[in-house]
Amino acid sequence: MPERSGGSRAVLWLSALVIILLGFALGAGGAWLVGLGGSWYYLAAGFGFILTGLLLLFRSRAALWVYAVVVLGTIAWAVAEIGLDWWPLAARGDIVFLVGLWLLMPWITRGLRHDPTDPPPAAWRGAGPPLAVALLIGAVAGITAMVTDGHDRPGELPAAQGPVPQDYGGVPDGDWRAYGRSSYGNRWSPLAEITPDNAGKLQVAWHFRTGDVRGPDDPGETTYELTPIKVRDTLYLCTPHNFVIALDAETGSEKWRYDPKLSQSKALQHLTCRGVSYHEAAGTQAATAGDCSRRIFMPTADARLIALDADTGRPCPGFGENGQVDLWQGMPERQEGMYYSTSPPVVTRDLVIIAGNVSDNVSVKMPSGVIRAYDATTGRLVWAWDPGHPDRTEPLGPGETYVASSPNSWSISSADEALGLIYIPMGNQPPDQWGGRRTPEAERYSSAIVALEIATGKPHWVFQTVHHDLWDMDIGSQPSLIDLDLPRGKVPALVAPTKRGDIYVLDRRTGEPIIPVEERPVPQGAAEGDHTAPTQPFSALTFLPDRPLEERDMWGATMFDQLACRIQFRSLRYEGIFTPPSEQGSLVYPGNFGIFDWGGIAVDPVRQVAFANPDYMAFVDRLIRRENASSEGKKGNAQEPSGGSDIEGTQETGGVNPNHGAPFMVALNAFLSPLGLPCQAPPWGYVAGVDLRGGKVVYQHKNGTIRDNSPVPLPIPMGVPSLGGPIMTAGGVAFLTSTLDQYVRAYDVTSGRQLWEDRLPAGGQATPMTYRSEQSGRQFVVVVAGGHGSLGTRAGDSVIAYALPH
Repeated sequence: MPERSGGSRAVLWLSALVIILLGFALGAGGAWLVGLGGSWYYLAAGFGFILTGLLLLFRSRAALWVYAVVVLGTIAWAVAEIGLDWWPLAARGDIVFLVGLWLLMPWITRGLRHDPTDPPPAAWRGAGPPLAVALLIGAVAGITAMVTDGHDRPGELPAAQGPVPQDYGGVPDGDWRAYGRSSYGNRWSPLAEITPDNAGKLQVAWHFRTGDVRGPDDPGETTYELTPIKVRDTLYLCTPHNFVIALDAETGSEKWRYDPKLSQSKALQHLTCRGVSYHEAAGTQAATAGDCSRRIFMPTADARLIALDADTGRPCPGFGENGQVDLWQGMPERQEGMYYSTSPPVVTRDLVIIAGNVSDNVSVKMPSGVIRAYDATTGRLVWAWDPGHPDRTEPLGPGETYVASSPNSWSISSADEALGLIYIPMGNQPPDQWGGRRTPEAERYSSAIVALEIATGKPHWVFQTVHHDLWDMDIGSQPSLIDLDLPRGKVPALVAPTKRGDIYVLDRRTGEPIIPVEERPVPQGAAEGDHTAPTQPFSALTFLPDRPLEERDMWGATMFDQLACRIQFRSLRYEGIFTPPSEQGSLVYPGNFGIFDWGGIAVDPVRQVAFANPDYMAFVDRLIRRENASSEGKKGNAQEPSGGSDIEGTQETGGVNPNHGAPFMVALNAFLSPLGLPCQAPPWGYVAGVDLRGGKVVYQHKNGTIRDNSPVPLPIPMGVPSLGGPIMTAGGVAFLTSTLDQYVRAYDVTSGRQLWEDRLPAGGQATPMTYRSEQSGRQFVVVVAGGHGSLGTRAGDSVIAYALPH
């Protein structure tokens, strides 16, 4: 048979050159990794690729033998490192396997021979079968890994042990009157029409478009993080630009709309509104309130607190000045856009208690984190608790200001009117990653739950979850209040999920731990001028990973970006959780978005269980020394050049933050591969069930797909991060929308099994809510799909209600 040498030889030589180039890339990266103390595999694999390519140039069948060794070595190394875990296994072997298949193609094998008189299939009588067997072994390992889920943790939560209470938390059963339904912050409803048996029949009942969409001058962190409230026959909601809208609870039709005429600063880090608050006056207060006896309160992005008539949407004239209070009153270091509230206030005992967000990592001189209580009828300031001056709570005198840069609370608080306490989740004194100038008061109240007396604002107790926080582990979750049935009797408890993954269960009367908390030594060695706490408090109830990240946990779409992630991992400072920020760059895991953030968890007070959606994403903090550490620069705009550097300050994450007046700027970024994929292996997001009485995690299942985060929109269930929280119902169903793919899902609370899903028109980074319509008696589930700027999910303006068919 005549040899068809022209085309085959060209393909052979081109293949050889490509394989040699791949080998040099692997070898160079592998040598770099070995120099950092990492795996020798890539260096060895690179040598194997180069030798294979050289032998191909000489048309030697030994090339297939050598490559068979590369394949078998890769399988042995990969399985030894991570076992039969499909996604990490695929990243290690994808290119190796594909190159092996290519080498067995006829246009390669027919060009390999020792003697020119050998017939074309000569390679298959020698080197072909060993390589084919090696690839078959790899295929078997891959298929086995695909059908093996080593990340699933099955289990079942205990059933209810008592009747469902009526009007739990002081809220009628059919309503949802606060962000977490009531001041208890449980995100649980006593409604039970929707059950695991019928949840799969849910369908859209109505779909409302707010008309508020992102504009070209909006900050990157423009988001719909809204949870509406429902009172009687009306839903109340707000939008990122602080429009307040009232909807008919049965039909979703608009009743009224209020435009606050927002004065939007270019310095805003966030543009969001998580919700509004409701107050209903009674007795003599109702007479004083006049036509505004039922009120909606909304904080704005330009630092106002507005009171609206719940029936008409008109400002309440008797509240403050023309229905609003200026939150800049008494503030030091006034800088437009540096202070505002993104979360709804707590309305309790006829007081409106409001905290505020202070922009992170802009300057050491920032507005105060003061928490203030206003009379719900008149808007008169009743008390003010400033963490920088914690023992004084009476209103300021003329010309006085609050303490600059004191720790702030940007999230949602909870309250127990019977105990007379409000529970504040606290953040840090800015800046976040360098704390060399923090005051003793800031050290005490940062990253802590603080219980204040509702009547006076005086501190009752404080429990700190991170000492001298240098990792932005402020408490973003609203604490949930529940009465736990324990062997010693019923105990009023507070459940506080945290970014770091620990869940602290405290006696809400005293702040003492119910589930044990242990102080453990943590890594030391802070940046110049700073220090670290020698120990940190660890709860026995935790979602922390079983072990720190290791090189073998690195991931990527291919072996090359996985190699890049390994090099990056070995180049960073990392000694486990609480590795201090550094100029070298420190790996932060759990990362800045946290295992739990502002979405919190849902807590069922009857079953005494929790439903959660933990996330696992690493970040990198890198301190950048300033040329002039004493310069405050242009601190009024987080977007302006930072202290003479040519690097611009940006948002909280994803760039360099200026930290004017501190010796270091800070770069905050997700830990990503060169292709923009997480450097750590999936899953990155789960749903989980917690037995609060037993103090243990019962089940954990990966949750969400990569449909909206990959070049090919395939709904592959890898387990993706979620930003937002779940809700639960007495019917035994949980709902969640906040995954990076655009779905709303329902779950069986008992097992965590997914019951139903529906496609959303935009990102759903918000916490749902549920209510019963007074008109039809049907239970509705409402979700908000408006997207999240910094996460890159699709923008929109949808509010969608689901219900069972009539």
